[in-house]
Amino acid sequence: MSGHGGTGGHADELAIRTLQYLWMQASGTGDLELLKSLMTEDVVFLTPGRPPLSREAFLAACEQNRRHMHIEATGHLEEIVIVGDVAYTRTLLGVKVTSLASGGVKRLSGYVMSVFRKEPGGPWRLARDANLLTPEASTA
Repeated sequence: MSGHGGTGGHADELAIRTLQYLWMQASGTGDLELLKSLMTEDVVFLTPGRPPLSREAFLAACEQNRRHMHIEATGHLEEIVIVGDVAYTRTLLGVKVTSLASGGVKRLSGYVMSVFRKEPGGPWRLARDANLLTPEASTA
C-alpha cells in the first residue's frame, strides 16, 4: 500500500522506489560508491542504542562490515508520501547477515522510516534514515 500527499507525481514515486531498490542492491554487493551517490551530504542515520551516524561514519561502518560479513536485504515499501521536494517512506525490512569467517547467520527485521530530499535540478537522495531493525527470534 502506498499513499500520496502533496504534489508528488508518479515519476517522483518511481524515482524513490528505484533509489530504495538500488540501496538494497548496493548494500548487498558492498558498492560504497553507489551508496554514497544515493545520499545527501548531510544525511543522518538513526539506529537503536547508538548515537546518530553521519555520512562518513556510515560509509566507514559499511566498509568494515564488507570485510567481515555478507548482507542480504529484502523490503516491502508499505507507504510513500511526497510533498514537494521532500518525501518519506515506511518500509518493512528483513536482513540476513552472514559472517564470512564462521558462516553463522543472523536475521534482523523491522521497520525503517526514511526521508528523501530532491536535490535542486537533480535526483532524489536519502536525507534521514531511522532503522528500527531488531534480531529475529531463533527458530532452532
